Amino acid sequence: MKKEKAPYNRTLSLSKEEKKKYSERLLSLSHNAKVSDVLNKTIHQDILNAIQLLPDTFADVIFVDPPYNLHKKFNNITFAQMEDEEYELWLDSWISQLPRLMKPDASLYLCGDWKSSSGLYNVAKKYFYVRNRITWEREKGRGASANWKNCSEDIWFCTKSNSYTFNIDAVKTKRKVLAPYKEDGKPKDWEESESGNFRLTAPSNLWTDITVPFWSMPENTDHPTQKPEKLLAKIIMASSNEGDIIFDPFLGSGTTSVTAKKLKRNFVGIEADIDYCCLAEKRLELADNDQSIQGFYDGVFWERNSVTPQQRKKEK
Repeated sequence: MKKEKAPYNRTLSLSKEEKKKYSERLLSLSHNAKVSDVLNKTIHQDILNAIQLLPDTFADVIFVDPPYNLHKKFNNITFAQMEDEEYELWLDSWISQLPRLMKPDASLYLCGDWKSSSGLYNVAKKYFYVRNRITWEREKGRGASANWKNCSEDIWFCTKSNSYTFNIDAVKTKRKVLAPYKEDGKPKDWEESESGNFRLTAPSNLWTDITVPFWSMPENTDHPTQKPEKLLAKIIMASSNEGDIIFDPFLGSGTTSVTAKKLKRNFVGIEADIDYCCLAEKRLELADNDQSIQGFYDGVFWERNSVTPQQRKKEK
């Protein structure tokens, strides 16, 4: 018997009818594709088969969240843990093909955990300029009994060349001002509002304002390693402009494509599991009527647990 959801559980799922409907929208490549063939499409295919058939120099940003070097089950697909050297060879088998897909001024973001991060760096530096390592707080789950709780992940920021897009003003964070200093009776570098006193601060490579999707959030799915829309929004806003193309070769349940659509970018995604492909298509359809991104309001990123004007409006 199918377990009933709790009243406030908003986790997205698929009915048989929806899976049939959305699976008909999926693409599978059998020959070299043009940009128009793949633009704003979800490709249901293994990355090593599909990546060779994608067009040259089409992507402005590539976001990659590959399986980390752990034994992990992704619905009907299981990733087996490897020796470190073997994992690096696997990474190299597809990272080496990414430069061909990127525009000259494109950026690449590679996700990893503490164990896989060094392998990602070793491979990425062979083909790209490695600019920085973002570390973000993934505060979720219980702690370990005989080790430090693992609650951070890395994202390597790379570029194809020394010319690249970085919109710093688009990714400043709105933070509460704890000591509201005034000069001549006026706020200095901060502003007063109904929601409180706030200051826009420059982005750093340490992100502590991300909420991992959970059961009461409308973006949540059953994907075991789903990335938050807010995390993708920061990357997309920083490294692309409206109309650009965002590519994700390990799409999962569609966060990259959905966030790109909400931010008026184009997208291309590859995913090997059909259920996750269909979830991505469902989320893309829902985004037609809801462009909101948790923690991002009125063009500004708010620190975690802030009461945004949008939330205050709902409360009234």
